[in-house]
Amino acid sequence: MNTHVVIGFGPAGAATARLLVEQGHAVKVVTTSGRSPEPGIEHVALDAKDSGRLTETVRGAAALYGCAAPPYHRWAGEWPALASSLCTAAEATGAVLVMLGNLYGYGPVDGPLTEDLPLAATGTKGRVRAAVWEQARDLHAQGRIRAVEVRASDFFGPGVTDGGHLAARVLPPLLRGKPVSTLGDPDAPHSWTYLPDVARALTEVAGDERAWGRAWHVPTEPALSVREMVGRLAAQAGTGPVAVRGVPPLALAVGGLFSPLLRELKEIRYQFDRPFTVDSTAYETAFATRATPLDQQVKATVDWWRERLATTG
Repeated sequence: MNTHVVIGFGPAGAATARLLVEQGHAVKVVTTSGRSPEPGIEHVALDAKDSGRLTETVRGAAALYGCAAPPYHRWAGEWPALASSLCTAAEATGAVLVMLGNLYGYGPVDGPLTEDLPLAATGTKGRVRAAVWEQARDLHAQGRIRAVEVRASDFFGPGVTDGGHLAARVLPPLLRGKPVSTLGDPDAPHSWTYLPDVARALTEVAGDERAWGRAWHVPTEPALSVREMVGRLAAQAGTGPVAVRGVPPLALAVGGLFSPLLRELKEIRYQFDRPFTVDSTAYETAFATRATPLDQQVKATVDWWRERLATTG
């Protein structure tokens, strides 16, 4: 049994920590405020930007998973310190640094996204995410740490709530048979990465040195538009067809005057105004994890949201 340290307990961090417990590992989860005890998981209250305290928490661990992120509108100010702390702890302890990344660093791309594309984003959030990985990659190349990044498209599935584009803004109205609203073109093909597959990929690459030193895309099912995904979810839920409406750009701009989150979405709107598809062939060729079949994803998501809404109202 190895010890693994997970930074963050949002959807991805929680799914990763619980999967590690299922695999028989001892798990520490680091969050700023800590949490109530959970079987197999030791929750540690710690600011992960404090590299000294983080290093002591990680000492003796086989792997360190970076699954936390600053609030969306504070990425530029807080990501560099967090990323540097993770790298410092990995170097001091020898733990493999497994970073959960996204696709912002590529910027707008014509055609499917592959890992060999340059990190050519020019927007603030895209450049921040690119720099986070470039720092870890360069330290790996110098032999100072062992690092790998796993990149996912928009999360989808049980446990994904406020931050998901197919989550809190879609499932509650859908389950009542009401129309749903979406960012961008509801008919543009878009890749959706199933949250349990994210956790499986993170834990798989942590223990396979063939993965280290580069980035990989989480195995992801072929892209479907928001309208197509809503149709499948509605069919599973038995609610009948549900109308899908794109949020007008003007409405988004007005909302951004009052919401930092909506204001920040302007930079990545291109991901929803045009096809945004992920190619995960490289990962699937090298490793065992495969994307969960879409029908299973849809059923598990609808079941989870029904239970959640039944208990929370």
